[in-house]
Amino acid sequence: MPALPDDIPETVAIALREDVGTGDSTANLIPADSRITAHVITREPAILCGTAWFDEVFRQLDKSVQITWSAHDGESIKIDQPICKLSGNAQTILTGERTALNFLQLLSGTATVTHEYAEILKDYKTRILDTRKTIPGLRTAQKYAVLCGGGKNHRMGLYDAILIKENHKLAAGSITAAIKEAKKHDVPIETEVENLAELEEALAAGTDSVLLDNFDLEGLRQAVVINKGRAILEASGGVDKEKLRSIAETGVDFISIGSLTKQVRAIDFSMRFD
Repeated sequence: MPALPDDIPETVAIALREDVGTGDSTANLIPADSRITAHVITREPAILCGTAWFDEVFRQLDKSVQITWSAHDGESIKIDQPICKLSGNAQTILTGERTALNFLQLLSGTATVTHEYAEILKDYKTRILDTRKTIPGLRTAQKYAVLCGGGKNHRMGLYDAILIKENHKLAAGSITAAIKEAKKHDVPIETEVENLAELEEALAAGTDSVLLDNFDLEGLRQAVVINKGRAILEASGGVDKEKLRSIAETGVDFISIGSLTKQVRAIDFSMRFD
């Protein structure tokens, strides 16, 4: 399993603050000493993800709530499958229910769609990459979910790699000038190119990887030939499931897909009280 992000407590605290605010007015209608047992089930097939965020919700609300998981992050789950059992204070479980399920639904959605893409390419060397097109405040969580689904992470943010895009090239004066400046920094360098001439320039300047922006299939094939293994090649732009195999067959190393984290459909989970 991939390593968990270290900002889970902070992320959960923000989510609880926006939902609970000054207190749960509805849960307070229940006797403070009431105890319940509940189960979470899934209403559709999915790749499970988000259990640590779910746990953290109840850890922050009341450490005495007991949670027992029968499935784990990265595992396939089926319709009506019990995912976990909770037991503890009724007020606490009711207060945390929505926030905990929100994390589970969102992150399982990201993991599930990533798995669907990754499965299409299981017989190819080409791998799926995510992007920085994430829900604000949930980047590390969504990138973890991509890993659980079988994808790979692109850079986490602006700090851990350089990606020279069109506006950077214009501001610097040229691809060569931008890469020359980038080499002063000890981080990987990727350069976005829009045609084969720009590809040749980026390779000559010594970029580590190249983002082939909206290349057609013939352009991708030519780029692989020109590259001769000198840099990592990433195809990007307008990618959907129907195009995956044909893009992979060109020989590129990666296909980046913003919709993995940008257009997420939540998985349907339900918490049922015994």
